[in-house]
Amino acid sequence: MTTLVDQTTTPDGGATPSTPQRGRGTSAVWLRWLGKLGSAVFVLWAAASVTFLLQVLAPGDRATLLLNLSSGQSRERTPDEIAPVNEQYGFIDPIWQQYLHYLQGLLHGDLGTSYQLQQPVTEVIAEQVGPTLVLTVSALIVAWLLVLVTTTLTAGRRGPLGGLGALLETVSAGLPQYWLGSILLVVFAINLAWFPVESGTGLRGLVLPVLTLAIPLAGFLGSIARDEFARALDQPFVLTARSRGLGDLSVRARHVLRHSVIPAVTVSGWAMGALLSGAVIAETVFARAGIGQTLVAAASSRDVPLVSGIVVLVAAIYTVANLLVDFLYTVIDPRIEVP
Repeated sequence: MTTLVDQTTTPDGGATPSTPQRGRGTSAVWLRWLGKLGSAVFVLWAAASVTFLLQVLAPGDRATLLLNLSSGQSRERTPDEIAPVNEQYGFIDPIWQQYLHYLQGLLHGDLGTSYQLQQPVTEVIAEQVGPTLVLTVSALIVAWLLVLVTTTLTAGRRGPLGGLGALLETVSAGLPQYWLGSILLVVFAINLAWFPVESGTGLRGLVLPVLTLAIPLAGFLGSIARDEFARALDQPFVLTARSRGLGDLSVRARHVLRHSVIPAVTVSGWAMGALLSGAVIAETVFARAGIGQTLVAAASSRDVPLVSGIVVLVAAIYTVANLLVDFLYTVIDPRIEVP
């Protein structure tokens, strides 16, 4: 829940924090952000610990799995083949010692070595993360553009226009990403040939994957913003704005919209994590390079270090996204304090 800062009224009618409260407020803000950074570190540590357990508790002998993946041959390995691998990777060390070594590596940016590719996991991720971030960030931007337009034009209206906006949001929010992506692919890429069948790295190839992720998200965020928009229309500041001669669209866009999007902004950090998960589907449907495709390949081949590295990456992006969302609160409305 958000709270408002104690304020005094300035001669020009503006509001500023009162002097006695300002110092205490600044200290409270710093403590609050330190707490959030501590929570972020805890989330990353928890994600790293879970991925370590995945590696240690995965069924089968890790040395045998590594040898089979790196050679492309699945067979039983002799003790003479396994011994050097166990020695090199420390598989025979006590669990606690392996765990400390793993955390130490993470602090230095070392996520281990891919069993199959025999490359550092950080290098594999660095090669693939760019296209995925372009896809997810673009989808988030497009989703918000759709939300802002549809909410401003249709929210709080009686009659067909308001009903149409609510219907579009409800239907969009319920669309399965795999089904939507397949429909877009068949209609616009295969039948109409407006876009390439395989996404590639070009701008045209980005359109359909972005829409696959953005449309369901826009429906979800829009339904949240719509309810808040309707409540904001009943607030006194709307009547004041109208009494100054502002038109309906101007009041909606300049005054009501800012208040209505705050609850939707709240879940944007979660939305970024959901988009990263959805990227696996979009990249698979449209044969697009990225972390999603890499994760599918790594999971199917039981390349545990690579899967674990991607999990840590997603946790890091999710954590940073939530911190950015908290910062956006103060940009949208400086009076808001984030608990």
